[in-house]
Amino acid sequence: MSTCDRAAFVSRRAFPAVLLALSAVLAGCSGAGAPERAAGGSAARVSPPEQSTAPPGPTAPAVSQVAQRLIPARGRYFGISTLETPWSPQETDMVAQRAGVRPNLLEYFAKWNEGYRRDAVDAAYQQGAVPLLTWEPWGSVAAGTEQPQYALAEISNGRHDAYIRRFAQDVKAHGRPVIVRFAHEMNGTWFPWAERRNGNSAGEYVEAWRHVHDIFTEAGVRNVAWQWSPNILRTVEKVRLQPLYPGDEYVDIIGLSGYSKHEMRAADVFEPALKEMQAFTRRPVLIAETGARPGDDKALWIADFFTWLRGRPDVIGFVWFERSVEQGGKHDWRFAETPETQNAFRGGLAGLELADAPGGEPIPSG
Repeated sequence: MSTCDRAAFVSRRAFPAVLLALSAVLAGCSGAGAPERAAGGSAARVSPPEQSTAPPGPTAPAVSQVAQRLIPARGRYFGISTLETPWSPQETDMVAQRAGVRPNLLEYFAKWNEGYRRDAVDAAYQQGAVPLLTWEPWGSVAAGTEQPQYALAEISNGRHDAYIRRFAQDVKAHGRPVIVRFAHEMNGTWFPWAERRNGNSAGEYVEAWRHVHDIFTEAGVRNVAWQWSPNILRTVEKVRLQPLYPGDEYVDIIGLSGYSKHEMRAADVFEPALKEMQAFTRRPVLIAETGARPGDDKALWIADFFTWLRGRPDVIGFVWFERSVEQGGKHDWRFAETPETQNAFRGGLAGLELADAPGGEPIPSG
């Protein structure tokens, strides 16, 4: 999500079983021909999955223990981001009613002048969903990209260690699993952690990521699954992604932010970045932000998105940015913008098997 989108509101080792499960997913075995959950828990007819377009790539090392729990062996995540999720069950209920099925993942945002919110994580699990925290190393949306105190070198040199360590200790003490999407869309130019902004230099993003991750490791945090999530390549085609990747030993899940603006197909939005990423990592993919711009073709793009998703078994789910302009979107990205777009979305979900959200039982810190 760009600064324009955000400015509208302020606010290793896994067990063999999970590796087998991930292999099944990557092989396209995750529920082909099985009954799929639709509105009210009834079985919906399943369209045969298309052949995956994922290119061959390197074998990923084992994921973390918490990722073992959070990466579904079967089915997908249907996530949402709204102005009030996960704190408002009523808002989640409203989205569920419009979508025809309840979301099983809820995304929210936190800046670096905010502490860890137990209530957010608890609220997500109480609504039957996994919490996805987008953790943004800056202090103010209004200050824009030039925030020297949050330069990447300032993170790596220890200026924020006390805050990071306190955050890590609070996450550990809570114990409930959470996906942390740290410093997203780093290949863009709209955040102060981009290497082309805020006095940053090449190579400093990976150093900052590893420094934060190492503090969590030293604190004994075992209940965080780390997500690395660049923006799609539109407008930043010249920025290569591999130099920004911290490495599989530091990442459990990869992701993308990608919105339809003028494209006719979902593949045109996501595939260029996915092809580049899968040349250096085979981590599972969770689309961390998506939506479609208003227009005559919006319903068609939504329908195509679900067709594309069924053909990518390596994509374990998505988060729809269900916000209008008044709620924080640069455009009205909502699937419920019109009856036609809502029907397209409901139909797409009815043909998609959703994962059973894992429980939020604490993971022992060891």
